[in-house]
Amino acid sequence: MKRKLQTALIVAVAVAAGIGGYLANRNPTTTTTQTREVPLETVNALLALRLADTEGQLQALEQWRGKVIVANFWATWCPPCRKEIPDFAAASQSLAGEPVQFIGLSIDSADKVRAFRDEFKVPYPLLIAGPEVLTLAAGFGNEARALPFTLIIDRDGKVRHIKLGTLKREELEGKIRALLAS
Repeated sequence: MKRKLQTALIVAVAVAAGIGGYLANRNPTTTTTQTREVPLETVNALLALRLADTEGQLQALEQWRGKVIVANFWATWCPPCRKEIPDFAAASQSLAGEPVQFIGLSIDSADKVRAFRDEFKVPYPLLIAGPEVLTLAAGFGNEARALPFTLIIDRDGKVRHIKLGTLKREELEGKIRALLAS
């Protein structure tokens, strides 16, 4: 019975995130980019995560502290997420020689994420997260827990950009390059 309740909870959170992401991306006025003060404790909670990658190896987000971190909350079943990932992959490759780390925090199963990674040739780590990670996203201002949701954290651990909705490659690279130049 506990397993059924857990599955139902995961499905409910996934449906809510999908609807929120769809609505956020359907109406441009709700797709937001913001720069606001985020408490250090919230950033530290994100970097304290240890999540399995697509091969089942635990990855500590802390290992990328000191780089510009692009943390993208997404799922394979989220149409706007699927649309933006190729731009993220291209930006990641374009910035490969820089102190930048892209991380995909997927609300999905490892098998689906692995298939997605292979199909779209995603060059950065895709980590398997549960719905509880969306609660963490709320601490960054994503109250609806909608997808896609992206954070850009500078090398000093300060959140510089928060985006609910899709990011195009040009906008993403521009934000990152500005942080690298400062």
